[in-house]
Amino acid sequence: MSRIALAVFGLLFLNACSSDGEPAAPQEVLALGPADFSVAAQGELKAAKATSLMVPGTQWSQRQLVWMAADGSVVKAGDVVARFGAEQTQLELDKALLDLERNALSRAAKEAELDVGSGRLDVDLAQVQSDLAIAQRYAKADFEAIARNVVLDAVADERYLGEKREVLDWRQGQTAERGGAELNVLAAQRSTVATNVDTRKADLAALELKAPHDGVFVLDADWSGEKPQLGAQMWAGNDFASLPDTSALEVELSLPQIESQGLAVGQRVLLQPMGQPEKQFESTISWVASAPRAASRQSPVKFLAFKARVPAELATRERWVPGQAFAARVVMKQSDEALTVPNLALRSDGDAVYVQILVDGEPQKRSVTLGVRGPARSEVTEGLQAGDTVLLTSESSAASSATEETTPERRRGRPERGA
Repeated sequence: MSRIALAVFGLLFLNACSSDGEPAAPQEVLALGPADFSVAAQGELKAAKATSLMVPGTQWSQRQLVWMAADGSVVKAGDVVARFGAEQTQLELDKALLDLERNALSRAAKEAELDVGSGRLDVDLAQVQSDLAIAQRYAKADFEAIARNVVLDAVADERYLGEKREVLDWRQGQTAERGGAELNVLAAQRSTVATNVDTRKADLAALELKAPHDGVFVLDADWSGEKPQLGAQMWAGNDFASLPDTSALEVELSLPQIESQGLAVGQRVLLQPMGQPEKQFESTISWVASAPRAASRQSPVKFLAFKARVPAELATRERWVPGQAFAARVVMKQSDEALTVPNLALRSDGDAVYVQILVDGEPQKRSVTLGVRGPARSEVTEGLQAGDTVLLTSESSAASSATEETTPERRRGRPERGA
């Protein structure tokens, strides 16, 4: 991407043959000149801060989208941005209300049954108590006043009626205890059903989604890239849209790994909405990802992500909204006088970088220190100077290529000159 004036650098490719008939390696005489190291990138306008908007309602309740605001529209705090239908929830509420009525009838029937049973036991106890009092009176009478057999019968009745009273007392306690347990079961069922009713009512009351603050309404895309459509079935609690804060916008960009060398925070970025070069503005890189990542599983090419901020007043004036496509040119370095060398000439030996230069007609290895690296040329800060002749390929490579071209096998298939 670096553009160096060809006239300044004077790229020389020597095609003439040397004295022994072999072609010389391609060369270039270095010269100082203006350099512009920059790369082009594309990205999308996003908000640095955004409020997530979820499908309203209790978790896992089903919803149907019946209306929504336009994607990218400006909304105010409290505006309704989406409405949902919940036929399944309404059906479940009707069923819960019916269960609540059934529970009330069951409780009333059980209470009436317990009242009747308790009343019968009270009557029996009263009768036994009366008979027991009479039996006790006769059981203590004198044999001279009442016949012996009458007294003995009264004693037997006293024992029988005493035991009967104990049995009735036990039954009364058991009836109260068992009846209380059954009523408690019905009360627990009623509590569960009432909670279900309250949940469904609250669920039906939450069919409108409102904006919590001013912003731009942006629909969220699912894993397949599709955004919500009217009539779609959705689940409460799932992500639906977002409300970006337009006072903090940034453009998220990416570059192929091979073009991202030298990318750093603070570098100048010239940004413009896609297709609108007249609205170009300048910013700086505010964030660079720690490592490149593959954009998809289908492609092994990795991209390095980075961000550049957008002035809030400019975004407000131009009415830019998140989701817009932006083009960018990252200026890594601009200089009026720089010494650059083609990347084709660079060799590496471990961490060291070197080139081959001609000294008195002989190739010589020279270590260099590089500055900004571009896709075609790189800046040299130490090791070379203007006027040095750099070999773009090694002499051995050129000789090897010449040998392959002049082998008998290759010459045998060529026509003679003038044929």
